[in-house]
Amino acid sequence: MVPIYLCDDDPKIRRIIREKLEREILISGYDMKVVMDTGSPRELLAVVGESGKRGIYFLDVDLKDQEYTGFTLGQALRAIDSRGFLIYVTAYRELAFETFRYKVEALDYIVKENQEEMFQDVRRCLQVSAERMKQEQEEDRPYFTVRFMDTVRHVPMEEILYFETGDKSHRIILRTLTESIDFTGSIQELEQTLGRQFLRVHRAYLVNTRQIKGLDMKGRKVLFPDGETCYFSRNKKKALLQVMETKTSI
Repeated sequence: MVPIYLCDDDPKIRRIIREKLEREILISGYDMKVVMDTGSPRELLAVVGESGKRGIYFLDVDLKDQEYTGFTLGQALRAIDSRGFLIYVTAYRELAFETFRYKVEALDYIVKENQEEMFQDVRRCLQVSAERMKQEQEEDRPYFTVRFMDTVRHVPMEEILYFETGDKSHRIILRTLTESIDFTGSIQELEQTLGRQFLRVHRAYLVNTRQIKGLDMKGRKVLFPDGETCYFSRNKKKALLQVMETKTSI
């Protein structure tokens, strides 16, 4: 079940949108539920932080809050739910371009001027969200969920190069094709939970075998497509050669 959240400081607007959402969910049979409508950004963030689920968020821009606007609330939600759907519902059409400046990756920007048009846009947003999630399920793209500081990230498994033990105790560095993420963890636990796709090639490295481009036998290094390398132990040479033979035969 996908949770839906509303945040608007106008109780009347919240009630109208909630009724429309619940009606559309019932008619269309979506696996969704409106779990909260509130005028408090902090209350919303607290509930979302405890949920840990991907959600759909209908947010007002002008929240009349001392700390949050709809856009800064969107940024805070992105830090918790990086794959959630953000939809802005507001009376200020001219502020639509602010979604790009704040880099919140909003799904849509709905204007309240015409109630019937607003309802059509709300209906479309639910439909698009449902279609995207269905497509993702069909693709069955696995993700590794990592928590660091106040952020939760869902990293596609296929983009991970390797995990490396950090300089400090219980610190792990996740290397991907585009970034490095430092988080608290245990490389032993990762080795046990991630499965056969990942191979412990050194006491400090757990590599994604599908990302191995080649081996530097003299330097005892694993080579990756982006030029990254990591060391492997002598006793892992045979296992790595088997991986390379398998990749060549496919």
